Amino acid sequence: MLTSLATATQAGGLELTAQGTNGAPVPELNWAPCDAAPPGYECAEAEVPLSYRDPRGQRITLALGKLPATDQAGKLGTIFYNPGGPGGSGQIPPQLTPELHEKFDIVGFDPRGIGASTPLRCFPQQDQARLLAGEFPTTLAQERKLVEDTAKGTALCAENAGPLIDHMSTANVARDMDLLRQALGEDQTSYYGLSYGSHLGSVYANLFPDKVGAVAIDAVLNPVEWTTGYEPGQNFAPFSYRVGSHRGAENALESFFEACSGDEDCAFDEPGADLAAKYDRILDRLLDGPVTIPSPGGEQTEITYQNVVHSTLGSLYHAQASGSLARFLQTLSEAVEPAARLTAADAVAVPDPVEGPGYQRNRYAGPEQSAAVFCADSSNPGNPYAWSGFARSADREARGFGSSWTWLSLPCATWPGHDRDHYAGPWDRETANPVLVIGNGKGDPATPYEDAQSTAKLLGNARLLTLDTFGHGALGNSECIAGSLNAYFIEGTVPAEGTVCQPDHGPFD
Repeated sequence: MLTSLATATQAGGLELTAQGTNGAPVPELNWAPCDAAPPGYECAEAEVPLSYRDPRGQRITLALGKLPATDQAGKLGTIFYNPGGPGGSGQIPPQLTPELHEKFDIVGFDPRGIGASTPLRCFPQQDQARLLAGEFPTTLAQERKLVEDTAKGTALCAENAGPLIDHMSTANVARDMDLLRQALGEDQTSYYGLSYGSHLGSVYANLFPDKVGAVAIDAVLNPVEWTTGYEPGQNFAPFSYRVGSHRGAENALESFFEACSGDEDCAFDEPGADLAAKYDRILDRLLDGPVTIPSPGGEQTEITYQNVVHSTLGSLYHAQASGSLARFLQTLSEAVEPAARLTAADAVAVPDPVEGPGYQRNRYAGPEQSAAVFCADSSNPGNPYAWSGFARSADREARGFGSSWTWLSLPCATWPGHDRDHYAGPWDRETANPVLVIGNGKGDPATPYEDAQSTAKLLGNARLLTLDTFGHGALGNSECIAGSLNAYFIEGTVPAEGTVCQPDHGPFD
C-alpha cells in the first residue's frame, strides 16, 4: 500500500494522502542527443512504476527531454515543464526566458500514457479514434449520434487499453515527477506548468508540500472544480461544465469586442455597431446551415457553426491574433447577408481552431490519452444524456463556447478506467515555498481568471500575479511577467501583493 494511503472519505469517495513515491527505485537517466528535436536538446528514458502501490512491480517508460543551461558552471538547478492538455507532449521544453535558459536545465517529459512515453492505446484502427473526437452537437439527432459514437469508443478502450487505463491520474504524474526529481539529484522541485499543467502543479504541491521549491502555474484551473466541485451535487455535473471554461471564453470575447470598438485597425468594427449582436447574427445564420467564403489559396471554404466557435476560441488564446480574427468575422458577417457575393478579393484565412483539453497535440497523441487523465481525475455523471442540459445551460452564459467545452468530457460517462490513487484534496497544505499563480485579468478562454484568483487563496502558500490582457497564458506576452518569473526562480522572490503587469503589445498593435 502507498504510505499513508489511509482512507478518509470525502464527497463519497476515497481521499488519498500519499506523501511519497513509496520507495520506488530511482531511475537512471542516460542523456543523449535527441533523434527528432532542435539542436542542443538531450533526451532520455525513465522507468517508473505502473502503480505506486506496487513500486517494484510492472514498469512503464517516460520520454524526457532536456534543454541544458547555457551557463553550466553557474547552473542553479532544474526546472520541470508541462505544456498543458491533458494530452500535451512536454518532452521538448521551451527556454521559458533567456535568463532561465542560462541558469537552469529545463526538463520536460511526456506524462505517463501520452506521446512518446508508454502510450495508452484504445484503437487498433486509427480511424476509430474519431469515436472519441466527435464535434459538439447543435441538434437532438447530432446529440444522439455523439452519445452512441462515444459509447462505442469507450467500449473499445475497455477491450484494448490494458492496465495502464487504471493508472492515468494527475496524482500519478506528480509521483512520477517527484521520482524524476530524485533522479536528477534535486532537493526540491522547480516547475512551470501551463493550463492543465497548472493542475499538475497544484497536485504536486499538495502531495509533496515539503519538496516545493519554485512552482509557477500559469492559466490556472481551480483544482476543486476540476475534481469534485465545492457544493453537494456539483460532483454530478460534468467537470468540463464545473470549471467554467465557457465563462472565461465569453469574457475574452467581450474583451476582444471592447478592444475592437473604435480601433481603425479592427476590420470587424463599424460606427455605432453592437459587435456582440453582429457576432450573434453570424451564429444565427449558421444554425440554418453552412456558408462558403473564399480562401487565400483560391478555393472556397465551407464554414459551419462549429467552425466559427472553434476558430474564434482558438484566436482568443492569443490577444495578438485579434487582427486575423476580426478579418475572419467581418468576412463571415458579409457572407451571411442574403445577397452576399464574395470574390477572391474577400479571401481570408480561417483561424486555427482549439480542440479543448487535449489541444497540445503531437504526432503520437490520441483523444483517449486526454480522456484517460481527466476522467481519472474528476467526478462526472454516469448518464451520457445528462450532458445535454448542462451544455444548454452553459450556452445561455456563453453562446457556442458553452456546448463546445461542456461536451468534451462526454467520454467520462462510460469511461472504463478508474484510478484509485487519484487525488481530490485537500488543497491547502502549507508548502516549503510559495507557489506563484499567474492569470490573465481580461479573460482566459480556457481557464477563467477567477480560477487563478480562487486557487491563489485555496493553496496553502501562494501569490497571485496578473497580466492585464486576455488570452491563454501570460508567459511570452510581457517583459513584466518574464521579469517576475526570473526573480522567482533565480532569487526566490515573489512579486508584491496585487501586482498587475501590462502586456508588451495591445491586441491590434
